[in-house]
Amino acid sequence: MLQKTIKLQINGCERVAAVDTRTSLADFLRHGLSLTGTHVGCEHGVCGTCTVLLDGTSVRSCLMLAVQAEGHHVETIEGLAQADGCFHPLQDAFRDKHGLQCGYCTPGMLMTLKELLRETPDPTEAEVRDAISGNICRCTGYQSIVNATLQAARVMRMKKGD
Repeated sequence: MLQKTIKLQINGCERVAAVDTRTSLADFLRHGLSLTGTHVGCEHGVCGTCTVLLDGTSVRSCLMLAVQAEGHHVETIEGLAQADGCFHPLQDAFRDKHGLQCGYCTPGMLMTLKELLRETPDPTEAEVRDAISGNICRCTGYQSIVNATLQAARVMRMKKGD
């Protein structure tokens, strides 16, 4: 096994680690750094459970090698809450609007939706549905996820207006 030492930012903290060059970013996060909030489902990039943000853009961490993240900023679900421990508005809205049931898809959904709300602060229901179309949820029927996202968008817009 060929090892490489990589340096990257994970949730705002610089990390340096030796990693097998064949290790996926998802496995590196989960097993190398014990950040188990990033889930692995299909391991083919289809289900979206492993979605993280790489320099602010959503990526499937099961399809990316950890060495490819060298020098980049990776944000996982563990970094979504605010520094003071308060939930991100998306997390609050998912709780309030029952946007999760089993919770397996939730980390990938939240990271995907964080990117959407950064790029589209006032999305329509259709835009939310389009954004999450690459994330599979077998429990909620998606409507509660859409409702939660629209609520979070309203809250975030109101906070910007303060």
